[in-house]
Amino acid sequence: MMDELATSALHEEEFSKKIDLKLWKRLLSYALRYRGMFIAIVLLMLLVALIDLVYPQLTRYAIDNIISKGEGGIRELVPFAAVYGAVVLVQGGCVVAFIYFCGKLELNMSFDIRQDAFKKLQELSFSYYDKTAVGYIMARMVGDITRLSEMIAWSLTDIFWSTGFILGCIAFLLAMNWKLGLLVLIVLPPLAVISVYFQRRILAQHRIVKKQNSRITGAFNEGIMGAVTTKTLVREERNFEEFKSESGTLKKASIRAAVLSALFTPIVMTLGSIATAIALYAGGRTVIAPTVFGVGMTLGVLTTFISYTTNLFDPMQQLAGIFAEMQSAQASAERVISLLDTPCDITDTPEVIAKYGDSFDPRRENWEELHGDVEFKNVSFAYKDGERVLKNFNLKVKQGETVALVGETGAGKSTIVNLVCRFYEPTEGEILIDGRDYRERSQLWLQDRLGYVLQTPHLFSGSIKDNIRYGRKDAGDDEVMEAAKLVHAHEFITGLEKGYDTEVGEGGARLSTGQKQLISFARVILANPRIFVLDEATSSIDTETEALIQSAIGEVLKNRTSFIVAHRLSTIRSADRILVIRGGRITESGTHRELLKLRGYYYNLYTTQFTENSTEKLLS
Repeated sequence: MMDELATSALHEEEFSKKIDLKLWKRLLSYALRYRGMFIAIVLLMLLVALIDLVYPQLTRYAIDNIISKGEGGIRELVPFAAVYGAVVLVQGGCVVAFIYFCGKLELNMSFDIRQDAFKKLQELSFSYYDKTAVGYIMARMVGDITRLSEMIAWSLTDIFWSTGFILGCIAFLLAMNWKLGLLVLIVLPPLAVISVYFQRRILAQHRIVKKQNSRITGAFNEGIMGAVTTKTLVREERNFEEFKSESGTLKKASIRAAVLSALFTPIVMTLGSIATAIALYAGGRTVIAPTVFGVGMTLGVLTTFISYTTNLFDPMQQLAGIFAEMQSAQASAERVISLLDTPCDITDTPEVIAKYGDSFDPRRENWEELHGDVEFKNVSFAYKDGERVLKNFNLKVKQGETVALVGETGAGKSTIVNLVCRFYEPTEGEILIDGRDYRERSQLWLQDRLGYVLQTPHLFSGSIKDNIRYGRKDAGDDEVMEAAKLVHAHEFITGLEKGYDTEVGEGGARLSTGQKQLISFARVILANPRIFVLDEATSSIDTETEALIQSAIGEVLKNRTSFIVAHRLSTIRSADRILVIRGGRITESGTHRELLKLRGYYYNLYTTQFTENSTEKLLS
């Protein structure tokens, strides 16, 4: 399982090795959507930093003007306490407002980023989902976005407090005694070097952690979805060993990141202690007697100087922690932005969008009626990093005609219908719908008139009624029932305890495959498509359900242009035309009877299936 994940078409992207300021600027733009709130947070942080800088000065005043005077300073104690209390109240109010605004900003940002990411997922072509594991997408949509919202709303805004406080401390230190201040600040260059050294290594480990998290999330998803296969193939032990290996890689990278972070903190604290020791020694001597560092200090000034020196390294340590967190979150940021910036393989031109609108703002008043004539003109197609599937392929299908495609696996049958639906576009050539290249109209114009029934039906959590109505949200209950009756699903639905209100479970787990397929047929019929595609729609259901569907197909496909990809040839005998596709080319074409008379590939395939079915009936 994990081996397959590791060798899938798309691995977790390898990102840059340095902090990308453009990337963080891009994320910061989400915060700036709430410019007033963001500015209020910044101003609050700067005000809190200013108040924190005032406290040592208050202490200095108390020592030099109250405590040192003994009983003579008592009369100044009351006004001093009043001022001190007012400062505390102002700071407390600022902190409360900061928490409120940051919490609100975090939730708003998380909402906006998820909205944009989900919109992008709706816009992306089928090719993206062909090569991207569900676990990777889920990790980005849930964990990464939450982490980034918290990071920007709380940690990045703390930078303003830390920066403001550090600059204030340096200014006060130099103002009180610039020589002694420079001596204390001599520890800053080695601190910068050490910070860069550790942060680069911490970032590298966190990138591994995020990459492994995605792989493990993907493994969880595949393990859950393929639980039955795992059990029947007795793969538990091997899967466990593979999962253990991936988890071990995650564990090692996490431990290395934690160790590096744990080493970095005490180093910063040690440098802070050295600076404090310098201030104590040199400042103490200056209090006792003037020295090379200038005129003598009062005890209050020395206390304030030491306070600034000690407090200087707290925000520096906090900044280092924020920077380390940014290093870690950089991986999340890269992953989220890479999703938001994923180019769509299929896009409408600006001219088409201007006339027809897009998926989120369709201009239906400009949509022409779709009749259903389909033509392939010298179409060639190759999947990315794959071999060519079609070359100079030509086909004309008239409005209302039913065309069946048969052939070996990999011959190009599903590719042809996917091209008709514009899930992919031709590498060369044109596909005409009603005589015009379908790229001259919007994707939604075409796909709004398509009905596509897959081999493996998918139902959404909710009731049977909701799932059928998914094809047309404004449909009434009578229309839902009529669609179900048309595909012979009404009988089994009404036989359920809650009828149309029966919950189908996640992915339709509470229903059989045949029942799910009938509901998916009803869902498509309700949407009233002009072009109908059945891609191996009866290959995974029992013969009884297949008989129900066959009896409905003639009615369902009437007056609709239809493409049927079939493995069971019994479902396509009434098709207007049957095409044998081999190697991306049409090798035989005709009705069921005409192809039998040819005694070619179709004849051999049909007689083989007929013999097998007859044998099964005799043995049953």
